[in-house]
Amino acid sequence: MKKISLLVLLFITTISIAQEKEEKHPQDTNKKHEVKINALTLLAAKWIDVSYERLIDEESSFGTAITLNTDSEISDLKYSITPYYRRYFSGKFARGFFVEGFGMLFSADDNNFFNSNNEKITGLALGISVGGKFVSNKGFSTELLLGFGRNFLESNNNEGVGRIGISLGYRF
Repeated sequence: MKKISLLVLLFITTISIAQEKEEKHPQDTNKKHEVKINALTLLAAKWIDVSYERLIDEESSFGTAITLNTDSEISDLKYSITPYYRRYFSGKFARGFFVEGFGMLFSADDNNFFNSNNEKITGLALGISVGGKFVSNKGFSTELLLGFGRNFLESNNNEGVGRIGISLGYRF
């Protein structure tokens, strides 16, 4: 046990010494807005999922995602509006690993795998996501996101909601 503790302590010390705080990119200081489109849901589920994100400071931001289903035969979702707050955990300006808390107002068919009763429901969910954001020096961004939330309104088949994406965007 002492050997494992020593190895873990040595590993953490090595990482902390190797990480130096990078200087802020000069183009990041005036860029506080970002628009994105979720390419994964557009290609896989035919959902139009666009987002706007406002950067508060180098470690946090808030935004809203709006999703519209263009093919109701593939998915039961009709639309969703998802406000979120993010906290970034890297030394770079609103980039790298992040944790997100979100709320989701959505409308969907309340169907299960065996029965299609065509009952429409409106749900309100709260959840958490994790992801990573990569931003080029010119302001183009790529984002990976995975999250899960729980619907707090009564529903037989839509108790949980997911948030997944590979988004492409631009910071200005």
